[in-house]
Amino acid sequence: DDIKKLDLAEFYALAEEIRQFLIDNVMVTGGHLASNLGVVELTLALHKVFNLPQDKIIYDVGHQAYVHKMLTGRLNSFKTLRQLGGLSGFPKIRESEYDSFGTGHASTSISAAVGMARARDILGEDYNVIALIGDGAMTGGMTFEALNDVGLNKTKLIIVLNDNEMSIEKNVGGLSAYLSKLRVTAKYRKTKDAVQGALLNKGKMGDALSKFLKSTKERIKFATIAAPYFEAIGITYIGIIDGHDINQLTEIFESAKSMNGPVLIHTFTKKGLGYADAEKSPEKYHGVSCALKDEPNSQNASESFSNLSGSILTKLAGTNKNITAITAAMMSGCGLTSFAREFPKRFFDVGIAEPHAVTMAAGMASRGVVPFVYMYSTFLQRAYDQILHDVCLQNLHVVFMIDRAGLVGEDGETHQGLFDISFLNHIPNVTLLAPNNASELEAMMEYAYSANGPVFIRYPKHNVNFGENSDFCVSKAKVLVEAQNSACTIICEGTMADVAVHTAKILEQRYGVYADVINIRTIKPFDREAVILAIKKTKCIFTLEDNQIYGGMGSLILTELNDEISKNNASFNILGFPDEFIQHGSRTAVFELYKLDADNLANHIYERIQTNECKT
Repeated sequence: DDIKKLDLAEFYALAEEIRQFLIDNVMVTGGHLASNLGVVELTLALHKVFNLPQDKIIYDVGHQAYVHKMLTGRLNSFKTLRQLGGLSGFPKIRESEYDSFGTGHASTSISAAVGMARARDILGEDYNVIALIGDGAMTGGMTFEALNDVGLNKTKLIIVLNDNEMSIEKNVGGLSAYLSKLRVTAKYRKTKDAVQGALLNKGKMGDALSKFLKSTKERIKFATIAAPYFEAIGITYIGIIDGHDINQLTEIFESAKSMNGPVLIHTFTKKGLGYADAEKSPEKYHGVSCALKDEPNSQNASESFSNLSGSILTKLAGTNKNITAITAAMMSGCGLTSFAREFPKRFFDVGIAEPHAVTMAAGMASRGVVPFVYMYSTFLQRAYDQILHDVCLQNLHVVFMIDRAGLVGEDGETHQGLFDISFLNHIPNVTLLAPNNASELEAMMEYAYSANGPVFIRYPKHNVNFGENSDFCVSKAKVLVEAQNSACTIICEGTMADVAVHTAKILEQRYGVYADVINIRTIKPFDREAVILAIKKTKCIFTLEDNQIYGGMGSLILTELNDEISKNNASFNILGFPDEFIQHGSRTAVFELYKLDADNLANHIYERIQTNECKT
């Protein structure tokens, strides 16, 4: 309410204060910096014109909602951003009445806004519904489904398209707003050709003018294509508006409130505005790590699984011409920059369109190409039907590189990769692998290339261990710790093997109890013989996984070997994350909270043994 009283000069002064606050705080806590620096004025204008929480703003993805949070009573909580028990990095209904919808994945805002607007109309209520969506999220199929629906049914709502992909010079703003009214006509094409011809004869001055006009030309083309499209499906189009011009934004927003039916306001903003490094490299500063990381495996220390997997694939592609790489707007995040540079004709970034990426890969595989599909675990969920129906049902040779599998930490509930084992385990034809170190990752990728049928390789966000050379063989477990008089066996997957080995050491040192440790490596199909031998030997099994316990690795083993467990009168204990959405916080803090760190695990296992729940 306070900002509604400010004059224009005060608004811009506040915008500068907000930017400085963001830089000072996010560089310490970590979080999404560039995207929030780019929407300061846009957010201020929205809060000036609309009355929250009565009016509803739905953020697409939500990583650009920091300014919104600052303006709605959470400024003093920013020192806890993305920390355990602290402020979430995304809108969260439970956190504030001003967060009207919880978000974290792209391309969802318009669908949610349509639902809210129709609920409003059904209940006879009166408020505005605004969906704020970025140009990147507009590539998602769900966005087009929602636009088609809202345009057909003329539901009253406002869509703000924040376009920050094409940068624009400061003095082009007013001109751009005018040029956005143009259409693709013979006159436009004739003028463009004449200007280009004139510039060819102007030497260095012509080069400078050409660069100056390039962004304008691109924006003209975008607007002249976009406007007819939106209007043709029944949505009023207004644009292109300078997203840093508070006066112009407020005028447009006020006008949009009075319009009936759906309105799309196309704004342009500069990502990272106000921080020179972020302006030059907005991708690099999209998400920043906190200055003082408490992770022993911090990505600042050595090479990540992501980057290593990209390097391995680049090497494989050098000698195997039928390898392609596919990603959904995550080229650098998934470590594919070098592959894209060396093999541009075999690299495909389809934008935020995970279902399309998977079925496209299936089409490639059906014709003899071997696609490696790179996606974060949390986004792979969006292509579940395509995985099951288009890839696995047809048993096609597609390799899925599941990045950010398991607990990701600070990004929280919407980004935790704690479900992929569960939603892949029950699909026929699936081979699911989990490397513990660099050598295993390379061996698994080499196997995946030569395999038949779909192969999934899951690996976490943190850094990779460079240990001993791998003796990986599919469906063969590896015994990491073994003793003659072991009281129990810990069966683990992936990087949880390191936790399991540490747990066994604590059990021995603290309690004099010995535990065998088996790294399953191939989650499906797992090494039945190795597990059966463990059941017979110790009669006390603990499975440990970086996944939810329901439907996970332990659940799969228990289902398949229930008769063996019963026959040997053995105890079977599944350790992993419980049946709830896991909150944000550092990996270290969250593992400790859920007692999945080595110290707590050792205590828990010893207690189970002492209470005779495990036969010794």
